[in-house]
Amino acid sequence: MSSLKHNDAGFTGLEAAIVLIAFVVVAAVFSYVVLGAGFFTTQKAQQTVHTSVDQASSTLEIVGNVYGTNSAATGASTDVVKFVNFSMALAPGGTPIDFDKVVMVYSNSTQLVTMNQTPGTVPVDVDATGGTGVKWAIVGIQNAPGTPSRLLSQNEQFEISCDLSSINGIPRNDQFTVEIRPAVGAAFSISRTVPAAVNAVNLLY
Repeated sequence: MSSLKHNDAGFTGLEAAIVLIAFVVVAAVFSYVVLGAGFFTTQKAQQTVHTSVDQASSTLEIVGNVYGTNSAATGASTDVVKFVNFSMALAPGGTPIDFDKVVMVYSNSTQLVTMNQTPGTVPVDVDATGGTGVKWAIVGIQNAPGTPSRLLSQNEQFEISCDLSSINGIPRNDQFTVEIRPAVGAAFSISRTVPAAVNAVNLLY
């Protein structure tokens, strides 16, 4: 009666080495795939965080007060404010903002108007820009290190004037908002109320 015997004589060292190498190769490929996916996920998460911070944090701030006038400079007293004037600067640590790509929107309780941007060399007189509709312009630049440009950098101040004469100005006791929307970053809103008695130059609160 014959019996079956287990015999390992045919399992040589070369075959064992091949099996070991195969396991090592498979483990290396799997590790590479896992690590690559992990690095890619981490990079995407970091990019998302940085983008969210840039979009959520406003880099603009108002410098000084907001004034309402009857002309770009001064003029006779009237019942409406035709120009809203204010100065803007970068918040501490803010990145430079290209005002060629800034959108400004005027709104009150009855209307919402996107203001036309006045291009060209700065400073410019908003009264002499021509065109129709509500418009805004950079009428002056303070602390520019070199040739003035429409790129707002650290330590610079842009004097902005919004021409609302085409919509007959802002009446007395009317609350309004000017929203500044940069290409990158959160929008910055300026909400003020025209006083009951309107003079040639008015401090808006």
